[in-house]
Amino acid sequence: MMKKTMLGCFLVSLALAAPAWADDATAAGPAQPESGLSAGNGDFLTDWYARVHQAQSSQPGWMTPLVTVTPRLEQEVRFDQSWQQLGNGAHVTNYGGGKGLELIPTTTNEIVINAPPYLDRTYARARMTNGLPSEGTGFQDDPVLLIKQRLLSSPESQGNYILSAFLGVSAPTAATRFVAGYDAWSVTPTLAAGKGWGDFDIQGTMGLQMPMAYASENGDALNTNVTFQYHFARYFWPELEVNSTYWTNGPRGGRFQTFLTPGIIFGRFGLGDGAKLILGVGYQFAVTPPNDNLEPLTPLYDRALLATARVAF
Repeated sequence: MMKKTMLGCFLVSLALAAPAWADDATAAGPAQPESGLSAGNGDFLTDWYARVHQAQSSQPGWMTPLVTVTPRLEQEVRFDQSWQQLGNGAHVTNYGGGKGLELIPTTTNEIVINAPPYLDRTYARARMTNGLPSEGTGFQDDPVLLIKQRLLSSPESQGNYILSAFLGVSAPTAATRFVAGYDAWSVTPTLAAGKGWGDFDIQGTMGLQMPMAYASENGDALNTNVTFQYHFARYFWPELEVNSTYWTNGPRGGRFQTFLTPGIIFGRFGLGDGAKLILGVGYQFAVTPPNDNLEPLTPLYDRALLATARVAF
């Protein structure tokens, strides 16, 4: 039932995309073509930045949060890193955070091409899991492709809101020691929305990650993220995020874990030629009790220091 509900909402949202483009264009000013492909008189590549400017000027200018995927369309190169403390005593350094290149090819779409995060896990004392050393390095499964469809938006000078639909695809790139279940491709339909009031905004997402194989062994995960963000003195964006995962079935079925993530993002600092630098840091900690007696199926980790660096263009 959960799968059918999420997929139904996602498909209905996409079905609303065409009239939403027209609403989007009206809010932004001059009318946009329904295809969202044109923003000038040249060819597709020549008009690329004109379309990017048109797409971003017709939506709020909030900052992309540390963890929550923003419903906004953004064009940037991004690298994240985290230092995680697991409940079983392990320390994990995550290089890349599953981020990469974000592009705006049309006035209502975004394509995100990510690199799988690279993990380095160590213990105070060596240990084994499933007959393999628990320590080591390797890649982790994460969305390698994310497609955004903006459905509705209005800039801060008008309605100050946005509604989008995502579809993420994750590849089975993880090393065996970093996989709790079985290797499988997965898809994650997601709905995202945001609303602002002056310098304050709320951004949120809800998505269901569904493996394409070994469904009972891996289980479906309902991911919910909400960010409360404030903007002051041009370059400062303090925020508080609530990040939650609930496993609807599989070996973790019925379990959930919720994190609070206070943080601050600094930017956008001009680099010239329209490029802007964005930096951020946060601290994430679990507020749900760990399942120590169920290790190694204990969900996620206890706490983590997060850092992000982005160049928007």
